[in-house]
Amino acid sequence: MLTDTAYIPRMSDSSPNTSVLYNAECPVCRFEMEQYAAYSQAQALPISFDDLNDAEKLATWRVDSDTAARRLHVVKGDTVKTGIPAFIVLWQEMPKYRWLARLVSLPGVHRLACWSYDLVLAPLIYRWHLRRQRRKTDQS
Repeated sequence: MLTDTAYIPRMSDSSPNTSVLYNAECPVCRFEMEQYAAYSQAQALPISFDDLNDAEKLATWRVDSDTAARRLHVVKGDTVKTGIPAFIVLWQEMPKYRWLARLVSLPGVHRLACWSYDLVLAPLIYRWHLRRQRRKTDQS
């Protein structure tokens, strides 16, 4: 199971409190993150959403695109979280989703959520990503 990473994105002093790195080419990821981004914008929450397919944005995260495509990444302050812990940080930042952060933080639920994400969902979504990349290369 992957845990928190040791890198910290280079953020400017004017950066939002929380930043999210996700794959906007993934239909599942894009749909979910667009929901969060719209809510965050409507509530004027200091959260930014960066597409890992934008080379300039990805460079600020100091992580390669393949690593970024494998899991959700969230930075808050000097801490980077990935996977379910990243979702929890994101949900804690949005009043509408704080109940979900509390629920998924419960020990048994947390363990099950991490297991499901790390061993089933993230690998499946990553394989879809690789297939999309191959198709894109084949069409070129």
